[in-house]
Amino acid sequence: MRLPILFILITVMLDAMGIGLIMPVMPDLILEVQGGTLASAALWGGVLSTVFAVMQFLFGPIVGALSDRYGRRPILLVSLVVMSLDYLVMAVAGTIWLLLLGRVVGGITAATGPTASAYMADISAPHEKAANFGLIGAAFGAGFVLGPMVGGLLAEFGTRAPFYAAAVLAALNAVLGYVVLTETVTDRIRRPFSWKRANPFGAFRHVARLPGIGRLLVIYLLYSIAFYVYPAVWSYFTQERFGWSPQMIGLSLGLFGIMMAVTQGGLIRIFLRWFGERNTVIYGHVFDMAAFAAMAVVTSGTLALILTPLAALGAVITPALSAMMSRAVGDDAQGELQGVLASLHALSMILSPLVMTGIFAAFTHETAPIYLPGAPFVLSLVLMAISLAVFLGRARAADQPASDTVA
Repeated sequence: MRLPILFILITVMLDAMGIGLIMPVMPDLILEVQGGTLASAALWGGVLSTVFAVMQFLFGPIVGALSDRYGRRPILLVSLVVMSLDYLVMAVAGTIWLLLLGRVVGGITAATGPTASAYMADISAPHEKAANFGLIGAAFGAGFVLGPMVGGLLAEFGTRAPFYAAAVLAALNAVLGYVVLTETVTDRIRRPFSWKRANPFGAFRHVARLPGIGRLLVIYLLYSIAFYVYPAVWSYFTQERFGWSPQMIGLSLGLFGIMMAVTQGGLIRIFLRWFGERNTVIYGHVFDMAAFAAMAVVTSGTLALILTPLAALGAVITPALSAMMSRAVGDDAQGELQGVLASLHALSMILSPLVMTGIFAAFTHETAPIYLPGAPFVLSLVLMAISLAVFLGRARAADQPASDTVA
């Protein structure tokens, strides 16, 4: 594998690993700096995630458009450096407001994901896009494996240790990128920067006008909101329902990440070859609906641990949808498209944590009318059903901007 591609996959992996590193300690960290109950900590966790996502929503298309104009390399390197500094701020934060400020800065500069995807699109032939986006998903899954597991282990040294580890990893990766990363944006595909198209609303309008894209964007958003239930409430759900420790939470998220890596890095190629992109998306919806239903009612920690990696088997939707949309836009707008997708993902991160943690708090509070910690998974099940209905609501030719391509 060429070193620049390896750097891209490591970047995505470390991005996911940095997120996963801090997830097992977030409930205890919020209680440490703010006090209160676990239910109130879940609400603050939702606020922190939402602020981070708002910044990504606003700045995702801007960063994507900047990478179309100035190149992927400088955007990736600057993002990694600022990410490292942001984790250091989080490591020393003594108040909830400094944690909030850290999430604001981190959200603005968290451009590694869409820019890395744009880089992968630059170097991929049309028929390779779905499989290569699957590699990015696999790298993210690998980071999700290592992050929570290492974070859970580092929690033994205090709630701040994972933040220091994330800062070091981001800084080391920036050094690696400086040495090995080559630029893929040439004068042939370089596009002038335009504020009119760079802001999220202008970018949405432009991309959504392309044939078949609008409906796929809606599906992408609904799916992202539903699937984000895992990082939004998993730490709180498992601690409340099963009394899991940070170490057990990290282990369960690690198992989830392993299966995500296997699914998106390998199994998706089999699904694409057997079913094509459209039917792969349908399968992912059906499987995720079954997984959400099981999580909503499970009462055994052992059974939940078994279900956790199985739930990731539906994670074939994102690369298939991304490939459909990537083929529908020109080579000079791959960064713009990935910025739009990043903003949609960020929008799901705005809505999902607030809604999911709010539902969790409402159904676990001591005065709750019904005790149901799995209530957020019920909502995700409903959203996934709506997403599938939207996908099936148009003829196959209208759903796909280009003909099905097998990997």
